[in-house]
Amino acid sequence: MIAVLDYGIGNLRSAEKALQHAGGDARLTSNPDEAASADGVVLPGVGAFGRCLEALRASGLDRVAVAAVESGKPFMGICVGMQMMYETSEEDPEARGLALLSGRVVRLPEGEKHPQMQWNQVHTVRDDSRLLSGCGPAPWFYFVHSYAPEISEAVVATCEYGGRVTAAVEVGNVWATQFHPEKSGTAGLTLLGNFAAACAVA
Repeated sequence: MIAVLDYGIGNLRSAEKALQHAGGDARLTSNPDEAASADGVVLPGVGAFGRCLEALRASGLDRVAVAAVESGKPFMGICVGMQMMYETSEEDPEARGLALLSGRVVRLPEGEKHPQMQWNQVHTVRDDSRLLSGCGPAPWFYFVHSYAPEISEAVVATCEYGGRVTAAVEVGNVWATQFHPEKSGTAGLTLLGNFAAACAVA
């Protein structure tokens, strides 16, 4: 079972439905005990970094997220869910991230429209990525964001938007995408299917 963490922010059901369509036994849950017993955990997110973190901590699901990563379970962050996995964000410098990944989230380069709200081509930078397996070397995914994590060794894919921007990261059992795979057609379903398969053998 894949727990999609429901902490009351945004339309999280689309991630649940897409994972089910990709072959995963996904369930949207706000119950920390149910989420803790899952084989894999997904942290979606839309909106503002600080507000999402407040809601996540108020729900008690932040502890589930940290415990899942520490235990080695497959874990995936999506959009602001990905950003919350980092230590800090320029969007809300006072907010404390989950620090599941090292680094900070920064505003997209100036000179481009904010937010980036479009399909964009993603360029893989690691051939051994399990997250992007079967998606091809330059798939298209749908983005809606004004911030993204800084480029780091964890990055497995980037896009161009006024410069190189982090699109996906992968560190062991921890996967995350700045784009929305649940809104990205065939490539998105392939990616979510990869996650579901990882959960099935976890």
